[in-house]
Amino acid sequence: MLSRQTKILILGASGLIGRAIFKCFTKSGYENILTPPHGELNLENLNEVYRYFECNSPKIVILTAGKVGGILDNKENPADFITKNLSIQLNVAKAAHEHKCQKVVFLGSSCMYPKHATQPMRESSLGQGALEPSSLSYAISKIAGLQLGFAYNCQYKIDRFLCVIPNSAFGPGDNFDTFSGHVMSSLIQKFHIAKATNQSIVKLWGTGKPRREFVFSEDIANAILFLLEHNYNTLNEPINIGSGTDISILDLAKLIAKEVGFKGEISWDKSKPDGTPQKLLDTSKINDLGWFPTMKLKAGISKSYEWYKDSIGFVEI
Repeated sequence: MLSRQTKILILGASGLIGRAIFKCFTKSGYENILTPPHGELNLENLNEVYRYFECNSPKIVILTAGKVGGILDNKENPADFITKNLSIQLNVAKAAHEHKCQKVVFLGSSCMYPKHATQPMRESSLGQGALEPSSLSYAISKIAGLQLGFAYNCQYKIDRFLCVIPNSAFGPGDNFDTFSGHVMSSLIQKFHIAKATNQSIVKLWGTGKPRREFVFSEDIANAILFLLEHNYNTLNEPINIGSGTDISILDLAKLIAKEVGFKGEISWDKSKPDGTPQKLLDTSKINDLGWFPTMKLKAGISKSYEWYKDSIGFVEI
């Protein structure tokens, strides 16, 4: 069991999952939480990372920082995705090991799984097939981060590094940019703008047939706290975090359009890539430990949209 005074370092605390973790941990009574902004700590600079760990001596490190983005951003900037994420993971792992941190949580991604993995995807499916090309650089960087942590665990006979694999996260604080954001947040902004500018048609990429699982950011944060408080032993295998259900992009678009109030037509540009046909995680491992998500998809979309409107200062007329 963690002490409420344990010094916890959240890297990437301004992002979607990072801010949810900070909210979850503070609400649970943890009082000694470090959340350095990028201006204070550049995670791509090893010397800065070493100095920060030496000066602050964190016991628990949760790495949510890294370059993330949607299918278009991944397609156009693959070098950025692999170099930035590899650099951050290497630097944090080295510093955390050198300063003997109690536990380091690395966040993986469902794109680490093979494109045609058996659904729902079990943790044992990792490495059992080819990856989706559109997110290859990002996926490889995350697989490398997982192996990096487990290599430290194996070589030094420790249980320091824990890798969790959440499915597509969404919620307040998300990146709603249509270029660099993920599908959920991008669709919210796209339909909002279409409604606000009286557009009659919203054109979306692909066929709408792929299915995706979405998990609310605060559920991910609760799952991470659950695993830390129960001192979960990784056994050199990651653990999935998901909602247990998925939805087609077509049905998701209809759901978001209804929430936003867009009454126009949705068309699909079938010349654009769909990505992986389905990405549903098998969460039986964490469910067997006693953790389950609480946020339903529709309610989560509503909370996300309300936050988005507040963030842009939108006022209903």
